[in-house]
Amino acid sequence: MRKLILRNFQSPGDIVMLTAAVRDLHATYSGEFVTDVRTPCPALWEHNPHITPLGEQERDVEVLDCHYPLIHQSNHAPYHFLHGFIDYLNARLGLAIRPTCFCGDIHLAPREKQWISQVEEIVHWPMPFWIVVAGGKRDFTIKWWAHERYQAVVDHFAGKIAFVQVGEGGHEHPLLRNVIDLRGKTDLRQLVRLVHHAQGVLCPVTLLMHLAAAVEVRPGMPKHRPCVVVAGGREPPHWEAYPHHQFLHRAGALRCCDDGGCWKSRVHALGDGSPQDRVENLCVATVGALPRCMDMISTDDVIRAIELYFVGGAIEALPQRAEAAYAWQS
Repeated sequence: MRKLILRNFQSPGDIVMLTAAVRDLHATYSGEFVTDVRTPCPALWEHNPHITPLGEQERDVEVLDCHYPLIHQSNHAPYHFLHGFIDYLNARLGLAIRPTCFCGDIHLAPREKQWISQVEEIVHWPMPFWIVVAGGKRDFTIKWWAHERYQAVVDHFAGKIAFVQVGEGGHEHPLLRNVIDLRGKTDLRQLVRLVHHAQGVLCPVTLLMHLAAAVEVRPGMPKHRPCVVVAGGREPPHWEAYPHHQFLHRAGALRCCDDGGCWKSRVHALGDGSPQDRVENLCVATVGALPRCMDMISTDDVIRAIELYFVGGAIEALPQRAEAAYAWQS
């Protein structure tokens, strides 16, 4: 059996894509490989049946630094992010791995599925909730939507949806009103379990959209977790979007993203010395603090996208009890 250690030290969203490639490697070549990984996100590999501890100095172990150069063709070639690492492994190892599922490969132990959520620990009942990410990393401010628009969405669904705000400490995640505040209060594994319990997710293009697709849903939920992604025009939709998500993009509506995504980094320079401040990485069509493609996504657009899941019957609103809907505020 061929022994591989696959290394990648990018962001958690990238690592979710690598989990899919490892799954599909074993699905295509069952029994032919032993695999281990080196990533900054061990929590995403917990309970993964395809991981076997290997030492880099062991005999016959191949160590491969994994990349996804396919992204440079993403504006024009018909590939999803899930193809990125697969294409690289095929080229480097002389394989023909084929994708098997339209999602990453995150595993929960049986005991984890039995634990109550952090939300239930707070409100003392199994309240349905949506996760909201209303900010992001400062290296890619072009992905941010307006904070006041997220707030308007939260306010619109008062009594119908309980929102739980998450965000990594050290990143930019201003507090929304009338939410359960779990910003900086979840490690990566806790975040995976929170997604498992979540009824839906509202976010920009970020880790949470990939977890929304990759993490198993609870019993009684639709087969695929509702997720609304405020995407704008940075990435080509086919590279990022999942079939059961509402992916709100504006690619093709503006000249700056009429041939795929613009792949810019920031709306305005921040003066922090980052390469993202270079003029070639800055948005060329801005409306105040927003890229125009994000400004063109209104609160009504997001509200309608969320409501579709209720109108279609995929999920149900909170019980019509104000004291239940707002229990966490007391």
